Amino acid sequence: MNQSAHRLAAAEIAIPALPDDERVWVPQAKDVWFRPLMLNTLQGQWCNLLRVRKSGILSKHLHPNPVHGYVIRGRWHYLEHSWIAETGSYVFEPPGEIHTLVVPEDTEEMITFFNITGCMYYLDENNKNIGFEDVFTKIDMCRKHYIEVGLGADFVDQFIR
Repeated sequence: MNQSAHRLAAAEIAIPALPDDERVWVPQAKDVWFRPLMLNTLQGQWCNLLRVRKSGILSKHLHPNPVHGYVIRGRWHYLEHSWIAETGSYVFEPPGEIHTLVVPEDTEEMITFFNITGCMYYLDENNKNIGFEDVFTKIDMCRKHYIEVGLGADFVDQFIR
């Protein structure tokens, strides 16, 4: 491949999805973490693993773009639907749909891969905005956490495209 063709694409990422180093998991809330896999600042996209070690409601939210998920471990569902996403399930979330993520009581740990473009738009019980996350807030969360645990602010750079 010539030099100019190489510069047309960002470098690939090939990493273990489930890291050996627990510090790679970024805390999002009590008993909730995410593990960045790819943070695409050019398209406003991120891929991560969401790990939850508690039962109950996680969040009510919507997305302006489609979301793809694959359950690696455990199970979860949305209050607004009758299906349950279990280990091995693929989930497609259409843009604009409001949903409330719930982890059942009999699930000790849930890990799901998510591919998200745009943002997570968080809602209260009246469907009013109470916050959001996007690829840039995810990067900020990673930098802060990685500094605190001794990995350094630039540790997150390996995931940015």
